[in-house]
Amino acid sequence: MGFSVSDELLGTFVPILIYWAYSGLYILLGSFENYRLHSRKDEDDKNLVSKKTVIKGVLLQQTVQAIVAILLFTVTGNDSEADMGQSSFIVLARQFFIAMLVLDTWQYFMHRYMHHNKFLYRHIHSQHHRLVVPYAFGALYNHPLEGLLLDTIGGALSFLLSGMSPRGSVFFFSFATIKTVDDHCGLWLPGNLFHIFFKNNSAYHDIHHQLYGNKYNFSQPFFVTWDRILGTYMPYSLEKRVDGGLEARPTKVHKDD
Repeated sequence: MGFSVSDELLGTFVPILIYWAYSGLYILLGSFENYRLHSRKDEDDKNLVSKKTVIKGVLLQQTVQAIVAILLFTVTGNDSEADMGQSSFIVLARQFFIAMLVLDTWQYFMHRYMHHNKFLYRHIHSQHHRLVVPYAFGALYNHPLEGLLLDTIGGALSFLLSGMSPRGSVFFFSFATIKTVDDHCGLWLPGNLFHIFFKNNSAYHDIHHQLYGNKYNFSQPFFVTWDRILGTYMPYSLEKRVDGGLEARPTKVHKDD
């Protein structure tokens, strides 16, 4: 019984700890100016919210996520010991893939709607876009209602529809957390496996945070499938900035919707 409780607690709190640990790593790596997608000056000058406020906002969202996770594990029960004993690697891989598809689908359509609905954008989603120059620990800086709708409910749906156990969720949500932080890190580091295996990466998402990309590249956090299918994919190229570092630039000119 104690082991089962541990699975629930790990599934709730390990992704939160990983969020701050992985973000801390990127804070250290941010000193490598040649791999930054924006200069430090741009990060300070263009962002419309202080880092202290961002930290408070992220902690609030993580508190809500932890409460929902505990309630979800309580309501669904915990058969993780039996599940993990019977689950093969293929079963776990299938659950991961289903959870990724569910999370991507939910977040794409909710995210896109929040951009196209002027009321929701102005009063809710624009809070996230106060970070014109994204950085790692700002990944979950959202309006509390958006955090609940996009991340918390999206995560709950991916957990339920994939059929994964609480112990499996520890690995899935830790992976999803690392991927989300990586997408907002503002760095393009050589050898980054996320950049090799995923088209949806820090440069792809950086395009979305710029004014010209505001209605493109909605996909998050894994694939770019829905952007490609529904015509909201904005391709880009990486160019060297004159002041050092890199810049993601769109390779096509799009008209506003």
